[in-house]
Amino acid sequence: MRKVLSIAALLVGASVAPALAADGPFFSLRNTDFVVLLAFLLFIGVLIWAKVPALIVRVLDARAETIRAQLAEARALRDEAAALLASYEQKQKEVQEQAARIVEVARREAEAAAEKARADIETSVARRLSAAEDQIASAHKAAIKDVRDRAASVAIAAARDVIAGQMDATKGNKLIDDAIKTVDAQLH
Repeated sequence: MRKVLSIAALLVGASVAPALAADGPFFSLRNTDFVVLLAFLLFIGVLIWAKVPALIVRVLDARAETIRAQLAEARALRDEAAALLASYEQKQKEVQEQAARIVEVARREAEAAAEKARADIETSVARRLSAAEDQIASAHKAAIKDVRDRAASVAIAAARDVIAGQMDATKGNKLIDDAIKTVDAQLH
C-alpha cells in the first residue's frame, strides 16, 4: 500500500506544472496527457491488484441474488395475496348467499305470521259476530217474551174488566180462571 501511495504522490507532484506539458515529446513526465494516461493506468492497475473488479462482481452478484430473492418473495406474496383475495371473495359470496337465504326465510315467516294473524282475526271476528248475533237473538227472544207477558197481562186485565162488568161474580170467576189457564198454557 505504501508503494501505491508513493507512486501516486510522484504522479501528483509531476502534474503540478501543466504549462510545461505542452512542449516536448509525448512520453515525458512534463506532458500532462501522458501523466494522466499513466495515472489512469496506475489507477486501473491498483484496482485490479486490490481485486476490486472481483469484489464489484461479488457485490453485484450478491445484489442480484438479493433482488432475485426479493422478486421470488414478492411473487410468493402476490400469489398468497391472490389466494387470500379469492378466499375472501368466496367467503363474501357465501355470506351474501346466506344473507339472501335469511332474508327469504324471514320474508316467508313474516308472510306466514301475517296470514296466521289474518286467520286469527277472521276467527275472532267470526266469534264476536256469532256472540253478538246470539246476544241479539237472546235479546229478541227476551223482548218477545216480555211483550207476550205484558200482552197477556193486559189481555187478562182487560178480559177481567169486561167479564166482570157482564157477568155475575160466580160466573165471572170461573171464566177468569179458565182464561188464565188457557193463556198460561199457550205461553208456556
